[in-house]
Amino acid sequence: MTEPTSPLQIAEYRRFWLARFLAVFATLSMVVLIGYQVYDVARGDYGMGRRDAAFMLGLLGAAQFVPLMLLTPVAGVAADRFDRRMVVMCANGVDGLIALALAFATWRDALTLPLLFSLAAAHGAARVFNGPALAAIAPNIVPPGLLPKAIALGSIAWQVGTVIGPAAGGLLFAWQPSFPYFLSAVLLIASGLLIATLPPIRAKHEGPPAHPLRQMVEGFQFVRGERFLLGCVTLDLFAVLLGGATAMLPVFARDILAVGPEGLGFMRGAPAVGAALVAAWLSWKPFEHNVGVKMLWAVVVFGTATIAFALSRNFAFSLAMLALLGAADMISVFIRTSLVQLNTPDNKRGRVSAISGLAISASNELGELQSGLAAAVLGATGAVVFGGAGAIVITAIWAWIFPELRRARTFAPQYLHADTGKEPPP
Repeated sequence: MTEPTSPLQIAEYRRFWLARFLAVFATLSMVVLIGYQVYDVARGDYGMGRRDAAFMLGLLGAAQFVPLMLLTPVAGVAADRFDRRMVVMCANGVDGLIALALAFATWRDALTLPLLFSLAAAHGAARVFNGPALAAIAPNIVPPGLLPKAIALGSIAWQVGTVIGPAAGGLLFAWQPSFPYFLSAVLLIASGLLIATLPPIRAKHEGPPAHPLRQMVEGFQFVRGERFLLGCVTLDLFAVLLGGATAMLPVFARDILAVGPEGLGFMRGAPAVGAALVAAWLSWKPFEHNVGVKMLWAVVVFGTATIAFALSRNFAFSLAMLALLGAADMISVFIRTSLVQLNTPDNKRGRVSAISGLAISASNELGELQSGLAAAVLGATGAVVFGGAGAIVITAIWAWIFPELRRARTFAPQYLHADTGKEPPP
């Protein structure tokens, strides 16, 4: 039988890709609209000023991060201990129920800040179980040599969903505010059904797996002991924590650029346009040389584009800077994800993916809290400028304290035997 040259030649991967796309479409539409509704309810129903309402967006990020922080070790163990399909399906089911709750509350005009914060926290809890299990599935259904291409194609699913989900959600919200949430519930169920068609996927262990608490400790010990992986994970944590502009997008959409929820959908999707274009290119011609240096420079471009967006008062230019920001972030994500997945043994992929996911979520949700606090002091524009500059500074520091990142020439999976392409025993 001819060996596949593309992950899309593998039927299981095609179903996995579509499931990922549908889930991202649904969840990103929900996330964007929850943020807009929090800001709008704070301004309208609670009579808050711009800065106080922007601070509510920061607290919203914290509300989503707390369950992520508490449940990440459990989610990583679940992905390494149970059938990864079942973990994803259960997480999608819970998220679908949350979408229905938001739909009915919006339809009945019964939204309050406590209700929005509670449902956002529940959404964060569902996401923490979805991420590690989903990330650990791809290496089990494609050959190691095709994994970088699979990651790039998976990023296309993510980025296309990120483009279409918020844009469609914003337009549908303007027509009928509850409808995007009903649609998200249907798409999450469909995503879970597609995952159910995959063969059972369990982590490979030598003998019975260790006690769950021991597995949690092993995951953190492994990342801490591998400076290369530690540098990759923490670079994203601190750079994006400071550099994220997405938390302030409702402020820019409503009060600075005055483009409303429809404009917010396009602004939220603009980074994904740039990212999807880069991901399509990388799926055809992935990086092969000097990957560490390219990752570092990509974060610098990310920070620079963030500053330019903050200072813009032209909607078209703002969209262009958001697209550039997304393109640079995609390069960084592609390289970092490939390095982490290929340099982690399968029986630890769930836990390492959970830790990496925690760093990403911390950078996003805590980044929103940081942006909200900074906006309360500096205003929305000042907060985003501060964050972009901080991302550049963090990159320079990490390039110095983690020279392993600069020295990464190729993806070089150290946990694979060069002669067989299989993982050595742990």
